[in-house]
Amino acid sequence: MGLDVESYGNTLIIVLLDGSYVSEYADIGYNIAKSALGNGCAVKIFLYMESVHIPRKDNDPRALPNISMLFEELIKKGCEVKACIRCAAARGYMDKSQYIDGIEITSVYDLAEWVGKTDKVITLGG
Repeated sequence: MGLDVESYGNTLIIVLLDGSYVSEYADIGYNIAKSALGNGCAVKIFLYMESVHIPRKDNDPRALPNISMLFEELIKKGCEVKACIRCAAARGYMDKSQYIDGIEITSVYDLAEWVGKTDKVITLGG
């Protein structure tokens, strides 16, 4: 007897662990999400640990692409992006005011719910 769980169907979940400009994982995650959205997949991104820095409003990397703006583009295309509340609070993000529009600060239990409803999960970082 299987579990009676609502499925997300054609949904890709990306879990990011590293912050922007520490590694290329934020850029890789962006490119995977953009491609998946372009191919008709729904995409959900969960920001955990240092990746909660990615959607800061004041990112100004000068010579590098502005990852906040790239994530803003994903959100406008329908990507759902959530940041771990404990990770965000530990790094000084007490509310959504420091983040680009569309970011939800939430519990890691939301990630567990997402993972329980799809078989397409990519984790980048660590």
